Amino acid sequence: MKRAIVTGGTQGIGLAVCALLAEQGYAVTALYAHDDKAAQAARERVAGLNAVKADVSCEEAVAAVFADLSSLDLLVNNAGMALYKQVQDTTASDWRRIIDVNAGGAFFCTKHAVKKMLERGGAIVNVSSVWGEAGGSCESVYSASKGALIAFTKAVAKELAPSDITVNCVCPGVIETDMNAHLSAQERAALCEEIPLGRFGTGEDVARSILFLAENRYITGQVLSVNGGFYM
Repeated sequence: MKRAIVTGGTQGIGLAVCALLAEQGYAVTALYAHDDKAAQAARERVAGLNAVKADVSCEEAVAAVFADLSSLDLLVNNAGMALYKQVQDTTASDWRRIIDVNAGGAFFCTKHAVKKMLERGGAIVNVSSVWGEAGGSCESVYSASKGALIAFTKAVAKELAPSDITVNCVCPGVIETDMNAHLSAQERAALCEEIPLGRFGTGEDVARSILFLAENRYITGQVLSVNGGFYM
């Protein structure tokens, strides 16, 4: 049985990824930072899901999770935090926290996942954002963290290809998640007008893209935009 770890795997896109991977026969571990209630709901939704509390911005916590694994076939670096602030109002603490979780978490998890994949290969898929490609107004730190993931993907893909480890990235656009739940009906309608396919994406849309990249052994170092045409 193939083994997968999905960070931020108990809600939103991460939960959709866990559900799809479980349907495809993977043994799935979802990492989450603090929401025990969401973790329990995820366990109830996804049969066999192993949900483990671990802050991916802390290397010691990450190392402990990976130390318990005998093998690993797939890592999905999905954990992330948003921040909506004008740059002049953004604090040093804001910068450190967003970068530490969104980029640092992917670095720590990749570092320790690779140790489990070197002998027989594997796949890593990083979840960036359309704002990592295009930049989002009033989301400078979030955009920077997601742009870092794109560059990290390309660099590590080159490094790990000789070990038969593929590394790719997906960049979701506007997706139906809690991150966008605050939008008003008017704001949603305005956004939909900017999306050629005329709707928000779903977690399942992104999950299917991640599965495709995970299982194709001749694709690496690529960035796949999953945004309905929102940014081309």
